[in-house]
Amino acid sequence: MFKTYFDFGFEHILDINAYDHVLFIVSICLLANFNSWKKLLILVTAFTIGHSITLALSALEILKIPSIFIETAIPITIILSAIDNIYQSGKEEQFSPKYILILFFGFIHGMGFSNYFKALLGKEESILSPLVPFNIGVEIAQLLIVGLSLIILYLLNRMGIKQKYLTIGGSVLIIIISTFLLIKVLTEG
Repeated sequence: MFKTYFDFGFEHILDINAYDHVLFIVSICLLANFNSWKKLLILVTAFTIGHSITLALSALEILKIPSIFIETAIPITIILSAIDNIYQSGKEEQFSPKYILILFFGFIHGMGFSNYFKALLGKEESILSPLVPFNIGVEIAQLLIVGLSLIILYLLNRMGIKQKYLTIGGSVLIIIISTFLLIKVLTEG
């Protein structure tokens, strides 16, 4: 059972249709480099903690928010993260205030997963036994995205592109993609 739920969490993050989640993780990575990997790890884990809490609350039906609000809020969180990157780009300390923001954004993204997670649960008696491996799978997939992002940023930096330009350029691209996602949600919702 552990492997099944682990695989669901892992595959859900790396699913091509879950690109919003990938965009968010990449947006977190844009301010980072190999020297700041510990701070980045804490940010990604804060996101997963927020994500896990709302998954549990939603699965237990303690927290109920209409999906249109969540589906609208998800691209907005990505856009806000990318805007913050542009604002923080080139500053000395870039991560400190972002921890709480990322935790809060994790709450929102977790609600986006809640229907998927409830469907996986089926008639499970306890949500804890599926929730733990599911979120471990999510975290491992996110760390894979982080690792790949750091390698790409490092290689581009070694090619002579300054970190500031990588952060701003990547953030602008993420804003554009997320704006299209937001428009899609609003026009289909």
